[in-house]
This record gives sequence, structure tokens and C-alpha cells, in this order.
Amino acid sequence: MRRAGLALVVALILAMPFVAGDYYVTLMLPFFAYSVILLGLNLLFGYTGLLSFGHALFIGVGAYAAAFLTSKFGVMHLEAILLAAAGAAVLIAAPIGGLCVRYVKIYFAMLTLAFGMLFHSFLLKFYFVTGGDEGMRVLQPFLLGFDLSQIPKVRFLTRPFYYYSVVVLAVATFVMWRIVSSPFGLCLRAIRDNPDKAQSLGVSVKRYRWYAFVISAAYAAVGGALLGPTTGQVDPNLAYWTHSGNIVFMMLLGGFANFFGPLVGALVFIFLQDTVMSIVPYWRLVFGAILALIVIAAPGGLMGLLDRRAVSWGEKSRQGGAPP
Repeated sequence: MRRAGLALVVALILAMPFVAGDYYVTLMLPFFAYSVILLGLNLLFGYTGLLSFGHALFIGVGAYAAAFLTSKFGVMHLEAILLAAAGAAVLIAAPIGGLCVRYVKIYFAMLTLAFGMLFHSFLLKFYFVTGGDEGMRVLQPFLLGFDLSQIPKVRFLTRPFYYYSVVVLAVATFVMWRIVSSPFGLCLRAIRDNPDKAQSLGVSVKRYRWYAFVISAAYAAVGGALLGPTTGQVDPNLAYWTHSGNIVFMMLLGGFANFFGPLVGALVFIFLQDTVMSIVPYWRLVFGAILALIVIAAPGGLMGLLDRRAVSWGEKSRQGGAPP
């Protein structure tokens, strides 16, 4: 049943450029980017038990890597940009993670928030490097070596770039699934549930937390690099703490206990926000109230609610089919 549902979702995503308007297709582009980001963030929180309030730092690293490479250095191949963004995030995350993973719970969250705000201040104040609050341009990149600049921008985004983003998300999802299903993922879950017991069994808790932090940062940077070409512009708000709050909320909205939960949360968050913005002028108030009601009604996230209903239906079907 789950495989059939997943196949249906994939089919709908692949068919969307042909059955939906360009506006809704372009709304899917940030969904793909945030899905990659949330796969990494959920490795850190859902599987390792560490909540980061400064993960927008690495989104900003990836986005500005795309801006610098395309507009300053003339590197136009998106494959090289994604690899460079991930590499830059790993280099920055390595020392930051080495410090942050020494602490847990609120102390870890506050440290990541502090580093995120430091990076945001750098982007904002060093105007001669980053463009300050005006940001930087991201030129239209090449896809698989092909220069598609002759295609109109909307057509480029809703066809080649759309399917390119689908492939990037598919690869990122497959790699993350292999990670969480491996002995490494099992060690992370053991650390999340009982770090002292994991340590006594020979698992280096700090080292595995550091690995999860670095992998999560690389995923965030790849997602940030995918965000840049969508708008053609990046700015310091990508690294602001409220952006970190948004991706944490997406993860909680979908349900971090389910592998695909954060992806569902990103989809609902993006489309619900767009719908509310188009209907009411005070959309932030209404949007916040709707999200609060969803979280109250489904504390385990939307996927948690679906999982509970599936279990309930399964029990009813067994009871109905059981002999008297």
C-alpha cells in the first residue's frame, strides 16, 4: 500500500508540468529545495535528537555559493555548483559542529542560533563582498552541460529546471534512506534514545553527532543552491533565524518520526501559505492560527496522524474479518 501511494505521488509530480499552470509548477520548486534541506535536518533532529535553530546558516552558504560561482567566477554548471555548495558547507560545519555537539538540548539549539546570527550579520554588514541587504544575483545555470539561456525564464523553470530538481531530490532521498537504514543510522537512533547506553556499548556519541551535523549541513547547502536559480536573487534573509524557524516548523508539521513526514510538511506549508496570502490581507495571523490548530490536532505531525489512522483501520479490518 505504501509503495503504491509513493508511486502515485511520484507520478503526480512528474505529470504536474503538463496538467497544472506555470504558477503552481513554480511553487513546487521551493518544495524540492526545502525537501532536500529537511531530509538533512531530520537526520539531525528526528534520528539524532539534536534540534538546530541556526540551520538557515547552511542554506545561506549554499545560496551564496551559487551566487558567487555564477555571477563572480563564471561557473555555470549546476552540478559543479551543488558540489561546491556542499563542500563549502562541510568546511564551515566541521568546526562549528565540533563545538556544538559537545552540548545537547537547549544549549545545542542556542549555539546553532548564535552561529546562524553571526553569519547573517556577516552577509548584511560586509556589503562590498555580499551586496548587503540587496543581495546578489544568481545567473541561470547550465543543466547537464547544456546552456538553456535561449529558453524563456518561466519555461526554463517549469520544464528543465523542474525535472532537474526532481532528480536531485530523488538522489538525495535515496542517499538519505540508505544512511538512516544503515548501521550508522542505527547508531544515531541509539544515541537519540539513550546516549549513555550507546556510549557504554562503544559508540562515540560526539563523533556520530558530528557526522550527522556535517551531513545535515551539506544537505541544507544543496537545497540552498537550488533555491537561488528559482528567484535569480539571494539575500541575507535566507540566513536569518526566522528562516530556521520556518524549516523547523515544516519538519514538525509533517512529522519528524516518519521519513517522509518533513517533505509533507514542506508541501503543506508552502501551498497553504500561498493560499492564505492570496485570500486575506492579514495572512500571517490567519496562517499562524491554522498551523497552530493543525499541530494541536496532530501533535505527531500530519504523517503521524495518517499512521495512527492506518493502524486503526487495520485493527478494525482484522476485527471484522476475525471468526466469532
